[in-house]
Amino acid sequence: MTERTPLLHYRLSTSVNESELRPPPAGQAPEQHPGSPRQRSNQQRQPKKLSIFFGVVIPTLLSMFSVVVFLRIGFVVGQSGLYQAIAMFLVAYFIICMTVLSVCAISTNGALDAGGAYYMISRALGPEFGGSIGIMFFLANVCGSALYVLGLVEAVVDTFGVPEDGTVATSPYQILPSGYWWSLLYATGVALLCLLVCLVGAHIYAKATFLIFLVVMFVLGTIFISFFAVRPRTILLPSSAAFNPSANGTGPSFPTTANFTGFKLDTLRGNLWADYTVDYTTGTMMTFATVFAVMFNGCTGIMAGSNMSGDLKNPSYAIPRGTITAVIFTFIIYNLLMALVACSCDRVLLQRDYSFLRDINIWNPFVTIGVYSSTLSAAMSNLIGASRILYALARDDLFGKVLSPAKKTSHSGNPWVSVLISWFLVQLVLFSGKLNTIASIVTIFFLLVYAAVDLACLALEWASAPNFRPTFRYFTWHTCVLGIIGCAVMMFLINAIYASASIAFMLLLLLLIHYLSPTSSWGYISQALIFHQVRKYLLMLDVRKDHVKFWRPQVLLMVSNPRSSVGLITFINDIKKSGLYVLGHVQLGDLNTLPSDPLQSQYDSWLSLVDQLNIKAFVNLTLADSVRHGVQHLLFISGLGGMRPNTLVLGFYDDCLPKDKLIDPSLSTSQSTDPPGPFQLEQPPLFHFASLRGSSDRQDFGELGDGKVLGPQEYVAIIADAMKMLKNVVLARYFNNFDRAQALSPPSSSPGKGAVYVDVWPVNLLRPDSCSYVDTCSLFLLQLACILNMVRAWRKAKLRLFLCVEGGRSVRGSEEKLGQLLKELRIKAQIYTVPWDQQVALHWQRQNDWGKKQRSQSPDTATDEKKLRADEEEEENEDDYVNSFPSNATRLSDDYLSAVNKLILDQARPPPAVRFLYLPRPPADTRRYTAYLRQLELLTQDLGPTLLIHGVTPVITTDL
Repeated sequence: MTERTPLLHYRLSTSVNESELRPPPAGQAPEQHPGSPRQRSNQQRQPKKLSIFFGVVIPTLLSMFSVVVFLRIGFVVGQSGLYQAIAMFLVAYFIICMTVLSVCAISTNGALDAGGAYYMISRALGPEFGGSIGIMFFLANVCGSALYVLGLVEAVVDTFGVPEDGTVATSPYQILPSGYWWSLLYATGVALLCLLVCLVGAHIYAKATFLIFLVVMFVLGTIFISFFAVRPRTILLPSSAAFNPSANGTGPSFPTTANFTGFKLDTLRGNLWADYTVDYTTGTMMTFATVFAVMFNGCTGIMAGSNMSGDLKNPSYAIPRGTITAVIFTFIIYNLLMALVACSCDRVLLQRDYSFLRDINIWNPFVTIGVYSSTLSAAMSNLIGASRILYALARDDLFGKVLSPAKKTSHSGNPWVSVLISWFLVQLVLFSGKLNTIASIVTIFFLLVYAAVDLACLALEWASAPNFRPTFRYFTWHTCVLGIIGCAVMMFLINAIYASASIAFMLLLLLLIHYLSPTSSWGYISQALIFHQVRKYLLMLDVRKDHVKFWRPQVLLMVSNPRSSVGLITFINDIKKSGLYVLGHVQLGDLNTLPSDPLQSQYDSWLSLVDQLNIKAFVNLTLADSVRHGVQHLLFISGLGGMRPNTLVLGFYDDCLPKDKLIDPSLSTSQSTDPPGPFQLEQPPLFHFASLRGSSDRQDFGELGDGKVLGPQEYVAIIADAMKMLKNVVLARYFNNFDRAQALSPPSSSPGKGAVYVDVWPVNLLRPDSCSYVDTCSLFLLQLACILNMVRAWRKAKLRLFLCVEGGRSVRGSEEKLGQLLKELRIKAQIYTVPWDQQVALHWQRQNDWGKKQRSQSPDTATDEKKLRADEEEEENEDDYVNSFPSNATRLSDDYLSAVNKLILDQARPPPAVRFLYLPRPPADTRRYTAYLRQLELLTQDLGPTLLIHGVTPVITTDL
């Protein structure tokens, strides 16, 4: 009826499985336990030897034949009629057959070890599905055990109980008191008996399995013979049916008897159509759904064979054939029995006496023996099955400390704590009091488990993983979908409230395990499905259909050592705006001279860093002979299809001393609070990064490779390479000590009353003679600042846009024009006009001084001026961009740069959290790279966290 195989699986071969139930040695992962020397020696002493019949057919039949076949066949036919009863079994067997196909497919997809259905599904699909299905399977077995106990008590009270209404007992054996509390007491006693067997000698039941099977088959044989051998007779109805005149439907006569008519056509005609009445044991009105719920319990147990995988000679061969054989056999028996009942029993007898098979048997105790033996064995096996599932869940550590007590076992390997917990839950379910009350709950649980198995098989099929190639091929995704739909429909027909609550509970378990359980080595079906879908969508992401309206930053951040780059990594995560974010790293070396790729062992540390910082980024590492070539590699190959980096972010080349931010307790709390375990014996991967260099070494480019091998010339060459490849470039300075939380929470005593500011200077400060606020680079600055302001944590920050003006120009006109532009771009920012006549004067003074010096040194002034103009025109023609590096860059004085730097500092009241500055293109002459870098350093001296930004493509539009 319900899944009884965990008992059989763990007890038919006691010497093998008792060793498997022992906890793993200290410091050893559970996954290593199946291969332990103790287990191998036990397997050598007692090899797997169960055949299809003993290992699969018998367990499945015993799981499907019990209360329903003996006590509820008449109930189903009497309430729903023969037509609807056959329809119910067709629907039920259609559902379970779809699930059987899925079980057979999964069970033949590789070698199976001991562990049953839970082991099979969890290892095939990952901890999320395995854990959630395991819990639902555990609850189904708990409720199923209670169901069998109540069925046994009902049979005992019907035979030996004193009538509740005080009428005279019709049998000298009716000596037991009746009533709810008496029935609960009897059920508790039966549950205690099952508990004792499970704690002391569950193997006794396993050895008697075949004997019980013979008893059940013999009783079924006597039942079939009785329909032909027993003559028609009148049967006294139970007193509770006679006491309820409104329920028996016989009018004012209130008969207390019904007839076994033998095979008669009139009897068959009277039992063909439905006639739903009040159930005399619960007093509730029966419907198609409630009768189906009771009947479906006789169809469960199809996973019994798969749970025997550890004890079968050839599981992949035995499970499909044995399970299908048992399902076909039970279907034939049920339908034959229903047809015989409909042809020979009055409708009143079927509706008012659930134990009528005993009264029409050739010898009444036969049916009683069959009911007692089958229900008691089913109750014990479900209790043991539930405990074994709970123990397996606890051993896999999917729920942490919550289930840790369930790991305890006795010296013989019996998980006695799991048995006690399961028995306690069974005892709670027994308070429901009636079999029909919990039948719908048990049915919904099993339907949900079956739907989950179908869903798991469907996921494997849709994921198209090459390693999913089961030898059982009589299934398709259509059968999985039909099984899921059938289970879902019947769940809601039985009880919509219970079904909704069960689904919600299972989804909660799945999410809980997904986010809280430790990483396992079983494999994750979710990853396979995500890969399959992402590949399809990447192929659909056509770069030819890109549009500026939907542009987003896709960032490649070059990181040398994450220990000093935490602030920059977290900040760039804020400005990616749901775009691609790649952490790049270049390691110097030549693969020809190395025994293996040194990068493979580093990926775990980098992925741990991404998890620790809680950022949404990918990691891309490369091996190259120089940092410049490594960055070129990453710019060329990072990303796939339409998801490729369009923005390169570099740390600034300076002398700032790096600081290790990964030793901050706030960044390692999750590791320090985790309980010690076998997987935490060594240092966490997050701290496997190299230690930072000392103060005697240059910080150099901050976030790239080793500063000792990268000079300023190569650093600027990297910037030039990126611009040649049409990549936007961002240089980040003073982010070594950047703290996002501190930057967003300035002291309230500061000017501005604790407000957070982001400053934007959208003008080429190295070329005051060609100021423009509407070129590509300026608009790129505005776009990035606006994106930062759209992030939830930065929404309270205020944008300050600084408009540099000279006294001779229309200040008001420039401010209005810029304000109108911001309005069209939908950017909220405060515009501040900044007079910079003094700084511009320093610039032109240097130009004049340089020109006079050149003329004084030239013998032919006219010729020299012509040559100077020609050189300047030639250099200007090398690059037509408005934002190109000025031809007079070599003539920018340190005084001018210091004055501009002081101007920026003077305008920052209160100081901003971060600044956005305009980054000019590197000079065309590579000999000027060092001077270019020094000018950027003077310009940004002591400015705090600053981004020097250069945009090469349009990224913003005013169109709808």
